[in-house]
Amino acid sequence: MKNEIYGHFHPDERQFVDKAWEWVTHAGEYHELKLTEFLDPRQSYILQSLVNRHPDVTIRWEGGSENAERKRAMVAPDYRDLSEEDMELKVLAITSGEQKFLALEHGDYMGSILGLGIKRGKIGDIHVLEDGCHVVVAADIANFLDVNLTGVHRINVSTEILPLSGLRSSEVKLEIMELTVASLRLDGIAADVTRLSRSKILAPIKAGRVRVNWKVEEDPSCGLKDGDMVSIQGFGRFKVLEIGSLTKKGRYRVQVGKFV
Repeated sequence: MKNEIYGHFHPDERQFVDKAWEWVTHAGEYHELKLTEFLDPRQSYILQSLVNRHPDVTIRWEGGSENAERKRAMVAPDYRDLSEEDMELKVLAITSGEQKFLALEHGDYMGSILGLGIKRGKIGDIHVLEDGCHVVVAADIANFLDVNLTGVHRINVSTEILPLSGLRSSEVKLEIMELTVASLRLDGIAADVTRLSRSKILAPIKAGRVRVNWKVEEDPSCGLKDGDMVSIQGFGRFKVLEIGSLTKKGRYRVQVGKFV
């Protein structure tokens, strides 16, 4: 069974596949309940696909908002009603009286939280707002963050723990880029978006630091299509919004949204 499952996923994902399959089989065969850490969309896809393979297992997802990217899952035997189960989520509200605070970005908050020794799996979506920031966090680290997160990017901040019902979601902001490219290859489009040369963009791709739709992609010739999400470690991420018509010189018109 394991070898059959492995064939659907990248070799780098085997460790997570093993862990997820253990959650599923323990729920179905030993009646265990498992509340996961926050999973990214690729991990969520893997876990959901494994749950679908087991007739005696059910799953509930929660990330705080309707369009949450990172979510916790509760895996359970199919006779369990999970609707009233505590998903153990809190909201960390971050504010400051300093004017420069309003210029802080997603990466600033992430860096400061992880800098306290917090694992990424304990942090859900980060919502940067006009007057502050709301971070969905695992309940077991909420008090720690409330006490210890006193600054973000050298700016003093105040924090407050809110219930999940107090979450204010932020809209995704994209910087629209209009590109004309010779092909729809990953390396070509990524080079234009990051403003790196084609040769320099090959390094993170071949090092496994680029993900397409949250899956590691090491082939620079991989073709991109409408809706693809690309993340490059150290350079942020972008989404292919539209692949348009060809120019007179045979180049592709591509509209990309870079996350800001």
